[in-house]
Amino acid sequence: MIIGLTGGIACGKSTVSRMLAEREARIIDADIIAREVVRPGEEAWSLIAEHFGQSILLPNQEIDRARLGKLVFSDEKARLILNGIVHPAVRKRMRELTAHAVAEGIPLIVLDIPLLYESGLEYMVEAVVVVYCTPEQQLKRLMKRNGLSREEALRRIASQIPVEEKKKRASYVIDNSGTLEETERQVNKLIQRLVASP
Repeated sequence: MIIGLTGGIACGKSTVSRMLAEREARIIDADIIAREVVRPGEEAWSLIAEHFGQSILLPNQEIDRARLGKLVFSDEKARLILNGIVHPAVRKRMRELTAHAVAEGIPLIVLDIPLLYESGLEYMVEAVVVVYCTPEQQLKRLMKRNGLSREEALRRIASQIPVEEKKKRASYVIDNSGTLEETERQVNKLIQRLVASP
């Protein structure tokens, strides 16, 4: 079975992803792939260098992420161009890795996609699991994790679909508001349901 794993920023998706991996699920992580497809020599890397110029490359030819980030966050058109290069490359690699896992007979394949709903990628999976915590917890966790002010954290949260909305659209919800043990119990139950379903 192919499931999509998503959730609000700082709701604990990485924790749930790790728990699923420990239980033999194959994790295909969009964030890791996004870093891989822009390595020197990759097609997306060539397109980025061509469009944004040599000045965004470090001496070792890797992309200067900080410089590129500064550029695209201050220019909406540049951000859309970058996304237009990176996103198709990420989706293509995810489809390849999913096909390999299916061919290997892996019973549970998890596409870990932070912005699954925002990017309209539900079509890539058979069910969506949303990792949830209360908006108050989300704010506190994000401020603590990233050392952000309340305003900065609220801005980042506002750039995504609200976690309450994601929860409503989910096939399954893992409520990560409680203890790790409670989350772990929900993950065990989820796997039983997903793998047992004929």
